[in-house]
Amino acid sequence: MARSGDGNGVNGVALVTGASRGIGLAVAETLLREGMSVALNGRDAARLAAAVDRLDREHPGKVIGVPFDVRDLKAQQEAVARVERELGRLDLLVANAGIGVFAPVDELEPEQWSRVIDTNLTGVFYSFKAAVPALVRTRGLIVTIASLAGINFFAGGAAYNASKFGLVGFTQAAMLDLRDRGVRVSTILPGSVATGFNDREVTPADAWKIQPEDIAETVLYLYRMPHRTLPSKVEIRPTQPRRS
Repeated sequence: MARSGDGNGVNGVALVTGASRGIGLAVAETLLREGMSVALNGRDAARLAAAVDRLDREHPGKVIGVPFDVRDLKAQQEAVARVERELGRLDLLVANAGIGVFAPVDELEPEQWSRVIDTNLTGVFYSFKAAVPALVRTRGLIVTIASLAGINFFAGGAAYNASKFGLVGFTQAAMLDLRDRGVRVSTILPGSVATGFNDREVTPADAWKIQPEDIAETVLYLYRMPHRTLPSKVEIRPTQPRRS
């Protein structure tokens, strides 16, 4: 299985969902900079194309875009087949795509509930279904991006909490299912991250938060870990959170 490159970088092929911006884009940029080839996924075809075009200029021949909605299993399977066909293999899946809808439970619409659960939880299950056969062949790694909202509930978070609590449980169970087949599975649980999540604008006031590149460095750390060792769950918090 591909891990070390020249002693400093890494090699191999990664697929990152939700990679047209935020954490996913930072992960893609970091992996490319370290020597990997990366397939970026996103739902917004125009935004994804712009990200792929910029990264391909910086890392020619090592980037492709695979637009799909994670709620579409067939599209995910076709994307993995394309990754193997065009980039040769798949060593790392970063299941990052996610959305948030926040409202009191009695005001939450059924469509909102379904959209959050289907994206944040079922979409990750579909990513596993699509990618595991390829990752068994390379003894690869899966990293899911969960949240501290997956172990700490809060008012207005019924749908989001349910999706992330479910994602943490799903990932840990999948880790037990797949480790004997040589596939390592880990989940990262970030606290407050300075991203445009839910179309929020990032400002200098967000400097105290975890930065997307910090999560990217954690993914890289997990990928570089010797195959015999598996940090199965990583919680990440701001060092000095701002108190309200």
